[in-house]
Amino acid sequence: MKLALVALGVPFLFMSSAFASALEPIPGSITYKGQPAHRLQKSPVGSTFTHEFTSGLQNYTETYEIQPDRSLAIIGRSLRSNSR
Repeated sequence: MKLALVALGVPFLFMSSAFASALEPIPGSITYKGQPAHRLQKSPVGSTFTHEFTSGLQNYTETYEIQPDRSLAIIGRSLRSNSR
């Protein structure tokens, strides 16, 4: 019985760690000072787009996903190389 309870609890540990590792906005992110005032009404829920910006002396590319409530979630961030 105890083994069954432990087996049921293990997936919840992984789910909670996934939510804890959400990317936080940084200066230059679209959602840095909160969600944008306008909502993307015509874009399908679940669609993604990228945003390139500079924060400090670093160049970043962020990937956003449109959520069911039309808010934006950062689902990826990468540091771009400074090619000069």
